[in-house]
Amino acid sequence: MVRTSEQPAKGAKQALWSSTIAFTVCFAVWTIFSIIGLGVKDQLGLTETEFGLLVGTPILTGSLTRVFLGVWADQFGGRRVFAAVMVLGAIATFLTSYAHTYPQLLVAALGVGIAGGAFSVGVTYVSKFYPKERQGLALGIFGAGNVGAAVTKFLAPFVMVAMGWQAVAQVWAGGLAVTAVLFLMFTKEDPEQLERAKSHRKAASMASQLAALKNVQVWRFALYYFFVFGAFVALALWLPRYLMGVYHLDVKTAGMLAAFYSVPASLFRIYGGKLSDRYGARSVLYVTFGISVLTTFMLSYPPTTYIIEGVRGPITFRTEMGLVPFLVTIFVLGFFMSLGKAAVFKHIPVYYPNHVGAVGGLVGMIGGLGGFVLPLAFGSLLDLTGVWTSCFVLLFVLASVALTWMHFAIRQMERAALRRGEPGQVPELPEMQGFGEPGITVPPRRAGPIADWRPEDEEFWKKGGRAVARRNLWISTYCLMLSFAVWMVWSVVVARLPAIGFDFSTDQLFWLAALPGLSGATLRIFYAFLVPVFGGRLWTTLSTGSLLIPAFGIGYAVQSPDTPYLIFLVLALLCGLGGGNFASSMANISFFFPKAEKGNALALNAGLGNLGVSVMQFLVPVVVTMSLFGALGGQAQTASDGAQLWMQNAGFVWVPLIILGSIAAWFGMNDILSAKSSFADQAAIFGRLHTWLMCWLYTGTFGTFIGMSAGFPLLAKLVFPEVNALKYAFIGPLLGAVSRAATGWVSDRYGGARVSFWVFVVQIAATVGMIWSLDARSFSGFFVMVLLLFVASGVGNASTFQMVPGIMRREVDRTEPNVPEPQRRSQAERESAAVIGFTSAIAAYGAFYIPKAYGSSIQLTGTADAALWGFLFFYLSCAALTWFAYSGPRGVLHDLERRPRLRTTSTVPA
Repeated sequence: MVRTSEQPAKGAKQALWSSTIAFTVCFAVWTIFSIIGLGVKDQLGLTETEFGLLVGTPILTGSLTRVFLGVWADQFGGRRVFAAVMVLGAIATFLTSYAHTYPQLLVAALGVGIAGGAFSVGVTYVSKFYPKERQGLALGIFGAGNVGAAVTKFLAPFVMVAMGWQAVAQVWAGGLAVTAVLFLMFTKEDPEQLERAKSHRKAASMASQLAALKNVQVWRFALYYFFVFGAFVALALWLPRYLMGVYHLDVKTAGMLAAFYSVPASLFRIYGGKLSDRYGARSVLYVTFGISVLTTFMLSYPPTTYIIEGVRGPITFRTEMGLVPFLVTIFVLGFFMSLGKAAVFKHIPVYYPNHVGAVGGLVGMIGGLGGFVLPLAFGSLLDLTGVWTSCFVLLFVLASVALTWMHFAIRQMERAALRRGEPGQVPELPEMQGFGEPGITVPPRRAGPIADWRPEDEEFWKKGGRAVARRNLWISTYCLMLSFAVWMVWSVVVARLPAIGFDFSTDQLFWLAALPGLSGATLRIFYAFLVPVFGGRLWTTLSTGSLLIPAFGIGYAVQSPDTPYLIFLVLALLCGLGGGNFASSMANISFFFPKAEKGNALALNAGLGNLGVSVMQFLVPVVVTMSLFGALGGQAQTASDGAQLWMQNAGFVWVPLIILGSIAAWFGMNDILSAKSSFADQAAIFGRLHTWLMCWLYTGTFGTFIGMSAGFPLLAKLVFPEVNALKYAFIGPLLGAVSRAATGWVSDRYGGARVSFWVFVVQIAATVGMIWSLDARSFSGFFVMVLLLFVASGVGNASTFQMVPGIMRREVDRTEPNVPEPQRRSQAERESAAVIGFTSAIAAYGAFYIPKAYGSSIQLTGTADAALWGFLFFYLSCAALTWFAYSGPRGVLHDLERRPRLRTTSTVPA
């Protein structure tokens, strides 16, 4: 029975902490074979498969008994069942010390495994003391008893080396027996058991307790736990052997380092329970599976030696994960798995308060079976493939399947709710929807999709819409800033490569500087249409997390001059993942704000996001001069001038910031269900002439900003070698980003078309000044004109985007006059978002063609003048197009921008 009052029952604290300590000791005993098995393996000469079976056998027993022990805890009281489990486990563990053959040890391991069944007993016992609002944290604290695995790995190797593996079994058995006595002394029966005894009611039968297991959703729910708990147990058992085999450590060191994984994977379960109470289990599980996919992918890659047939002979280089990066990665994996374990068990007492023992036992059993099956699979894969990292390949597949299955289940629930016209608040764990026990109300999820979104309704906007929109805006802006930083980091890295021993030609260096722009622009074409398909919240989380790939790749590649040019080409293309994010970010934010504030919101999102370029160009030159991450970051490189550089920091410095951004996006952003649409619905923009005209104009503004950001550092270094231009490179992008963020209101007030026209006039003048300065060999004049070009492009970035909503509303009204006005507004909003994303994709090619134009101009003519003359004629065409199509007397926006701008739903185009 779940308590409905907000306060825990009397004796709750004693029950919670006594149970947690008891479970810690049980878990230490349950995983004892991960250490003593190493001594047995050497003594009996076991194969990897035989060792895996021995280590996994206690896990099998502990898993299979969890269902029945959980039911018995419901029937007879968790306190007495918990004590009985500990006594039986202590007897079996003590008798293990007298086993001498492999079959005897397997039988002994079956008996030791009963200690693992204590989990379902403890969940049943503890949950009855706490109200459902606090059960997530309480069960998280109890589940932190998993740290017992770390206790065994830390202490058992010392006892085994000093006294033999038999002594470990005897000492651990004695500790478990003493714990059973103390547990009985400091705890009392749970409130339900006391009430049942007082009223002389009989406990529910075994059959009625197990009836809940007929729901297929319970079994699906258990599959989540198969990964977050089963894989944890499997790795806790397997890591000592892995560390000894891969990194050639002794048993004591391997045991202590394996504890480095077990501790966070246990203690942070408490925090996972708190997060589940506050944000919902589904959000925590999404993050858990997402990070697990990333980390297991990284851990899956085996040490590899590459031989590339180059022009001057074979090029050989090697990639492998060192011990310190391995420990860091496994720590991260353990941390997020601990959050996932708490999230899974958050909802069992909420959905099945009268069947906690049976349901919790089944879920625990499936998870425990993972701890039995996976070590066997690890050993078999190692025997079959001879590759140590094959165990992480299996975990990568499991995490990917879990994440994919959960996502599509949730999306199906959301679509079904939308078709029924129900509110967009989808309950947690949709696979449990419609099941559970009668009369149980499932709390709605706090974060996620929003069905009712009316930003043009002033009352709706003031009462809560503005707060939600601004929260999404600031998180999106932070993630976008990181995206720009990673996208453009290559421009600084490339300029430093020759100094640290990389022998690349000038043309090769310009190709490396230009390729992130090419891939980023191409990805934007696809990213522009993905927000309405996947939802802005999920897509922002995934796209931000994807930045970890180039961040880690850069950090590893620049550490060796033997890294071939091909790898740098691939990394340059991967940096484009950051460039692609702009299209989806802008498309997403455009849905949140009303027309009267859309220009300023987009300007803030894009302008402060663009600031990532300046932040990167200021930060990276600083961090590469220091050992920022110590031994974790690798060795320094010696530059041609004798200075010590840590170029890997150019990539590694973004890793913690990216992880923070991904978490913030998932827990803090929302999806607008009315913005959902397929690619086919958005494809209408390709048939509109204005889509292509705006692509041309935005290329003139944003293409200039991003292209000059990518090309200026290398151009200045080649044209003015006597000047250290990298010291000043961040100023231009900084001014461009600030001018974009600060001038969005100007376009909202005076009209984006009018502002855009004058922007192109200024860009024409600035380009003329750049040509004159280059011919006069004046760096100061050249730099001033570059800054003017950056400022103008920033203003133009805001003004061109401000034009789009008004243009698309006019177009939809003109082409679909018979469609009801609300539907026209929705269609115009969807097309505006798609046009904004698509034009940003086309304009982003400026990051490719501007650096490449400079490189080709210098290679063919010896100067950059030819490229600048080409840009001048392009800006002239942009000014003419803006005047004739939009801002002039016959322009589409001429009348709209010259009448009073009132904020009403009926008169202001969306």
